Amino acid sequence: MTHPLRPAKPRPGDRMAVLSPSSGLPGLFPMPYELGLRRLHDDFGMETVEYPTTRKMGATPQQRAADIHAAFADPTIRAVIATIGGDDQITVLPHLDADVLRADPKPFFGYSDNTNLLLFLRELGIVSYHGCSVMVELGRPGAMHPSTADSFRAALFTSGPYELTPSSSYGDVNRPWDDPRTFDSEPETEPGDGWSWHNGDQVVEGIGWGGSLEIISWLLMADRAVRAPETYAGNVLFLETTEEMPRADEVYRILRNMGERGLLRQFSALLMGRAKSWSFEQPLGPQERERFRRQQREAVLRALDEYAPGTMAVFDVDLGHTDPQLVIPVGGAIRVDGPARRITVTY
Repeated sequence: MTHPLRPAKPRPGDRMAVLSPSSGLPGLFPMPYELGLRRLHDDFGMETVEYPTTRKMGATPQQRAADIHAAFADPTIRAVIATIGGDDQITVLPHLDADVLRADPKPFFGYSDNTNLLLFLRELGIVSYHGCSVMVELGRPGAMHPSTADSFRAALFTSGPYELTPSSSYGDVNRPWDDPRTFDSEPETEPGDGWSWHNGDQVVEGIGWGGSLEIISWLLMADRAVRAPETYAGNVLFLETTEEMPRADEVYRILRNMGERGLLRQFSALLMGRAKSWSFEQPLGPQERERFRRQQREAVLRALDEYAPGTMAVFDVDLGHTDPQLVIPVGGAIRVDGPARRITVTY
């Protein structure tokens, strides 16, 4: 990706496609979804446009691909955003027409299972944006987190450098979407410890590649949207783990396999998102969550020490499934300044 194509940014008042390329959860949980739609309109000035599968659970891969094509082919649509993630977007990729997506590229926002589409677009040379879903970040109870809103606004409407900053507090404990009381107040947060730097004596700049670690492992197994390792020489890798909360040994094994493939050593730096350490299936207590995050960091460092010992890494960046969330350009420039402890992305 030597000459990335940055789609033209929309303006307030433009039409924005709202798609469910993975799961149709808006049909099951309308409260966070409708709240997210209202904020897109009221706070960001976007006119939202839904498609046949946006609220449909169980839509086929072909139907979801058709919605993606329709959104990109419509000249009045100037940006696209995913409602939420899921677990089978990889089955949509074979049905996508690259020529349709290239003909009128648009900024696409999503994360988690949307790593599939983000990296597919990147392989077409199109810059896209890892972050901000309608149901989670825009549908956050009480109010959008100011850091999330500022990053999303900058990525949506502006071009140029944007400095990421560590959040003074964060949260990853959720409340049920089917309880109206959930939306009466903002989620609880706890103090943040800032970023943790490894080999932070370097200054590097490269094109961003990455997403949710579990999804990348599936893409590698299916040989989808991933090129030869040397293609990514000098790129900046960013990774985060999902609410499925993979164990530290599983995180290590995925990275080990990336190392065995010759992929891990290609990247000039790694930005590792703060680990999601709570879910409804694994409601860990405070000490257990701290231990979970520490063990994941140790697993990542173990893999780096074995396969990319000179690579700079920054841990606990707010770029994934925790709150707040910063938008990362997939295919856009990322500058990591270790001595100054600064990270700057180009939207």
